[in-house]
Amino acid sequence: MDYKSSLIQDGNPMENLEKQLICPICLEMFTKPVVILPCQHNLCRKCACDIFQAANPYWANRGGSVSMSGSRFRCPSCRHEVIMDRHGVYGLQRNLLVENIIDIYKQECCSRPLQKGNHPMCKEHEDEKINIYCLTCEVPTCSMCKVFGVHKACEVAPLQSVFQGQKTELSNCISMLVAGNDRVQTIITQLEDSCRVTKENSHQVKEELSRKFDVLYAILDEKKSELLQRVTREQEEKLSFHEALIQQYRQQLEKSSKLVETAIQSLDEPGGAIFLSSAKQLIRSIVEASKGCQLGKIEQGFENMDYFTLDLEHIADTLRAIDFETGEEEEEFIEEENQEEEESTEGKEEGHQ
Repeated sequence: MDYKSSLIQDGNPMENLEKQLICPICLEMFTKPVVILPCQHNLCRKCACDIFQAANPYWANRGGSVSMSGSRFRCPSCRHEVIMDRHGVYGLQRNLLVENIIDIYKQECCSRPLQKGNHPMCKEHEDEKINIYCLTCEVPTCSMCKVFGVHKACEVAPLQSVFQGQKTELSNCISMLVAGNDRVQTIITQLEDSCRVTKENSHQVKEELSRKFDVLYAILDEKKSELLQRVTREQEEKLSFHEALIQQYRQQLEKSSKLVETAIQSLDEPGGAIFLSSAKQLIRSIVEASKGCQLGKIEQGFENMDYFTLDLEHIADTLRAIDFETGEEEEEFIEEENQEEEESTEGKEEGHQ
């Protein structure tokens, strides 16, 4: 604070200096001021203690048995946060310069004559100072207003006593509000930490869930490949058997066609001797070829593949029922075990009796 420039700008240096020496909490002149490092704002030690105690309810004073370092203190002027050591407010340095200025100011005020203009005057009675407070109307007034004026029937009190009471109440309200703000800030910090932890935990759960489902996918793919290979092997065996039969029948057909062609040519032979020389053998060959029709055959339904049918409905139901564990089944299992143990114990006792 530049005291010199402030005094030059204001026409009343002493009044301006007094404003600089007022505590922002109790609104009175500093008493044993302390400096709040590092922001350099000043507070009465008592006001600082009240705010610090409200913000740190578990911190004991010098005579207490509980003390802790790392307690937090917020300057009421600039909201700068200072971390206290185990001495709390008493660990802060006193501002001796401000104390000396206050002593000089008080000496100067005592040496000056009291001026009429320094005290507010009553508007109704211009020569009367405002020296009492109307409790009924809640306004400052003068003695003449109480005796003869509008506040004649009202309840009044000395202005100074009401002044001190209102200052004390306002100081307590400020301390309470500052402490409340600190508590709200603490709650906000806790909620932000909770949000961060919630995100981290959710990310871990998602990764674990994906990993477990990837394992299921791998098992299903492996089982699918195994079953498809079995079907393929069965298909190849059946097709191989079919192709072998087809080859046999084609060979038989080709042999029979040649015999038919030879027999037709033999029938066209006009000479009896030539015809008879080959007819007997040709007939035996045709008879043998006719017997060759008794080749292998496939059974009815040989091409059917229905025996590879899978019933996966129960597995599908199991997959649909997949859910997160709730712990209810485990609790029921434990209750059943406890009940069985109790029944077993009762049975043994009855047997002994």
